[in-house]
Amino acid sequence: MKFLSLIFLTFTALTAATAPVDPLAHAKKVPWERLDKDKALLLVLDLQVGLFQLVRDFDPTLYYRNLLAHAAIGKAFDIPVILTSSAQQGPNGPLPKEILEMYPNATLIQRNGQVSAWDNEEFKAAIKATGRTQIIVGGIVTDVCTAFLALALREEGYSVWANVEASGTTSQLIRDVSNDQMRYAGVNVVSMFYIICDLMKNWNNTPGAATILPWLDQYYPVYGQLARGHAAAIENGTEIPGEIGLISGPDGNLELVN
Repeated sequence: MKFLSLIFLTFTALTAATAPVDPLAHAKKVPWERLDKDKALLLVLDLQVGLFQLVRDFDPTLYYRNLLAHAAIGKAFDIPVILTSSAQQGPNGPLPKEILEMYPNATLIQRNGQVSAWDNEEFKAAIKATGRTQIIVGGIVTDVCTAFLALALREEGYSVWANVEASGTTSQLIRDVSNDQMRYAGVNVVSMFYIICDLMKNWNNTPGAATILPWLDQYYPVYGQLARGHAAAIENGTEIPGEIGLISGPDGNLELVN
C-alpha cells in the first residue's frame, strides 16, 4: 500500500512539473480598465540626454520625437506630470530642455543613487500626494528604469501603462524580454496612440478633435497627414480621373453600407 502511495505521489509530482505553465496567469488576474484623465498621472522617467545614447532599438530621430510626444501627453489632457532624473550630474545628463520648458513648474526629482525611482522616498511621496491611481510611464532604459518602476507600482496596487514607444534600450531582444516581464505582471504595454485615444475616448469630447488633431500633427504625423489630406480635399473640392471609382459603385454613385 505504501509502495502504491509512493508511486501515486511521484506521478503527481511529475505531472505537476511537466504541466504547461501559462506565462500570463498573473496578468489575467488584473482586470482591464480604461484610462481616465481624472485618474491618470504622467511620469517622465530618466529620459535624459546622456541615457538617450544607449537607445539602440529605435531610429534615434524617431525615438527623440517619441520621448517628446510622451512628455507632451500631459499638456494635451492637462494631467499632472512628475519628472525625475538619475545621477544627472554624471554621464546620464539632464532631461532635454524641450521637456523642461514644457513643465517649468512641474515636480522634478533628481535622484542621486537610487536605480529604481520607487526607492527614492521623495519621488514615492510625490506620486502618492497626487492621489492618482493610473500611472503612465516611459523611460530609459526599458529593462531597468521603466521595468523596475512599473513592477514596483504594480506591487503597490497602481494600474500602470508603459508607453512602448517612449521607452528605449540597448537592443530589440532586451526590449522584448522587458516588455514581456512587465506584461506578465499586469502592466499595460501600449502605444502612444492607444494612450491618446483612450484618454480622449471620443473626438467630440473636450479635449477632442480641435485640440488633439493639431497635437497629433506635431507628434504623430502619420495621422496629422491623414487629417491634412482630408482638409485639403474638402478645401480643393475637385477630383482627378480615377479617384471617384475608388469610393463609388459601378454606376459611379456612392454606396453606403448600413
